[in-house]
This record gives sequence, structure tokens and C-alpha cells, in this order.
Amino acid sequence: MELEPDEKDWTWVLSRPCEACGFVASRFPKEQLGAAIASMGPRWKALLRLADASKRETPERWSVLEYGCHIRDVLVLYDERLSIMLTVENAAFQNWDQDATAVEARYDLQDPAVVTRELGVAATNLGQHFGEVSGGAWERTGHRSDGAVFTTLTFGQYLLHDLVHHLVDVGDVEGARSVTEMD
Repeated sequence: MELEPDEKDWTWVLSRPCEACGFVASRFPKEQLGAAIASMGPRWKALLRLADASKRETPERWSVLEYGCHIRDVLVLYDERLSIMLTVENAAFQNWDQDATAVEARYDLQDPAVVTRELGVAATNLGQHFGEVSGGAWERTGHRSDGAVFTTLTFGQYLLHDLVHHLVDVGDVEGARSVTEMD
């Protein structure tokens, strides 16, 4: 069953706490972004090893596997976008339809072991790249096709909210809490 596309503008999480997951993006320190992002690999490794990781609890909600595929692809996309932000003045990001990607890439049929490996590499790489950002590079800007503008800092905070929020989506409230308490 195809899910209803998520067309919400989630940029509001940069100005107020997310009631659903408890994350306060604007308070998360830039110095900890790299480590928090890198920590996603081991968290998702445990989740993707669950016997029922490919089973949807309800038809209208992704399975752990589908969320894992999404997280992997988000990490890869954000790594590409971070690189652009750090090298191109006022970087412009092409639109990415996450829902179309999930269908086209058949998230529901992917191998959890492969997803685990790829997600782990992507989390490590992006965590390292955020860990290398310093000085004025935190204020470089990029914008999406919908007009949303980010600095490198808010870009990382926005991403981290997505990662934490999806841990809550799959029931790993303790994992989400441990990331939010890093700050």
C-alpha cells in the first residue's frame, strides 16, 4: 500500500520544540552535531536486526526497514548538500521527492543487512564532515527549491531533528532521548 505523501513544511522545528519527539533543534550545539549524526549507524543497526523490521505495523506507516532506507538516503543527500553549501555561495538544492524515492527504490524489498551497512557508512561520513566544519563555515547558506533557507548550523539541526524524529517513529524513544540529551 502506498502511503500518503508528507507535504508538511517541517522547518518550523528550527524555531520551536517538536512535541512529537521532544527534540529542540535550535538548542543543539554545533560542536556535537557530528557525533550525534554518526551515532545513527549503531542505533539503526540494532533496529534493522529486528525479526520484523520489514513488517509494517499498520498499512499507512513505514516499516523499520523502510524508515532505515529513508534515513540512509537522507544521510547521503545531506552529505552532498553539505559539500555544496561549503563550496558554493548561497547554494541551491534541487528538489527531492522522498516519497517517490521510497516507491521507486522499493524500500520495502531491500535487504536489511545491506541497508545497515550503507546507513552506517553514510552516518559515519556525514558525522565526520559535520565534525570538520568550523569558524565562519557554520554561517554559509543554502536554500531549497521551496524557498527555505538554512545556514550550515540550522541545516545540521534540521537534519538531526529528522533523524531523532524517525527513531521515535519506529519506537526507539530511548535512542531518541539519548541523542537529545547530548546537548
